[in-house]
Amino acid sequence: MTTSNTSNNSNAQFNFFKMCIGRPVVVKLNNGVEYRGILEVVDGNMNIVMEQTEEYLNGQLKTKYGDCFLRGNNVLYISAQPRK
Repeated sequence: MTTSNTSNNSNAQFNFFKMCIGRPVVVKLNNGVEYRGILEVVDGNMNIVMEQTEEYLNGQLKTKYGDCFLRGNNVLYISAQPRK
């Protein structure tokens, strides 16, 4: 991959995360647990801060949190959701 391609990918990721701030997202971890809530902060290491967070396991609501911090090395994906 060339430097310009790497730069373009980084810009696309930054623009995606910037678009998602303040919006509902689903974050799936490597262990299969999903967190649904409002994205507040994401950094270059994929560390994530969410509000109004709900934890789901196998599609079942397990726990509701206020604020939540997810460590980036556990994140499988982030999916933007439609506003409620």
